[in-house]
Amino acid sequence: MEKSTILTADLLDILFDGRNKEYGAYDLRRTYNKRLAVSITVMVSSFCLMSMGFAFGGKKTKGDNLFEKNDIVLSVVEPPMKPVEPPPPPAPKPPAPPAHFEMKQFTPPRIVDDNQVAENEKPPVNATLEDVKIGTLNEAGDKYDGTVTGPISDGVAGGVIELPKRDEDDGNTVCVFVQIESEYPGGIAAWQRFLNKNLRYPQEAIDQNVEGYITVQFIVDKEGNVSEVEAVSGPQELRAEAVRVIKKSGKWTPAIQNGRKVKSYKKQPIGFRLNVE
Repeated sequence: MEKSTILTADLLDILFDGRNKEYGAYDLRRTYNKRLAVSITVMVSSFCLMSMGFAFGGKKTKGDNLFEKNDIVLSVVEPPMKPVEPPPPPAPKPPAPPAHFEMKQFTPPRIVDDNQVAENEKPPVNATLEDVKIGTLNEAGDKYDGTVTGPISDGVAGGVIELPKRDEDDGNTVCVFVQIESEYPGGIAAWQRFLNKNLRYPQEAIDQNVEGYITVQFIVDKEGNVSEVEAVSGPQELRAEAVRVIKKSGKWTPAIQNGRKVKSYKKQPIGFRLNVE
């Protein structure tokens, strides 16, 4: 800006001298006073209009309510009725008396002379046995229709027939046949390891070149204890060693019968074989 025009120039022209006046800040600052005046005028006008509205609106009657008031009426609540208890169930009907059918005496015939048979002991004719029950005496009654009836109750046991009670096992009964046999704890693999560690080949059998299988019978009780060990088959030279091994084997797993442990017999084969070089 030239020095001659500085005194007559506007402050904004001096401030934005040599700058881009098209950017927008120049126009905003230049029209600031005008916009401020317009804003104050609009605000004052709005305030006046609102004041006039409140002034005229206050002259309405008090009867004009914004909300309607409704009276609340409480209804009378009756107490709940007591539940009606259902009538008791009818008493069970007494059981019908057992049917009484006509019975004819019919016992196994005996071959005797006719003059030795009394009149009341003669067997009935087959045609008369079709609608009667067979018994050991003659008795009058209704015609038999094939109905099967139970025994007549004596009023003491209630007419219930109970099965004979099974005697409880006292633990001394030895079962010959069981559902699951007794076995050495750990199965076959553990039994083989035990034999390899404890079985000794008798020197007498080695000298005589004796080999074979020994079947040892013994009893395993409910706790797994071994008793009554006996060799029942096999070479005599090997039996004593087989019995010794069984006695040394300790406790076995007991047999199972009907879901419970039982005392049972056990037959265990033990093989002896010489190493051939």
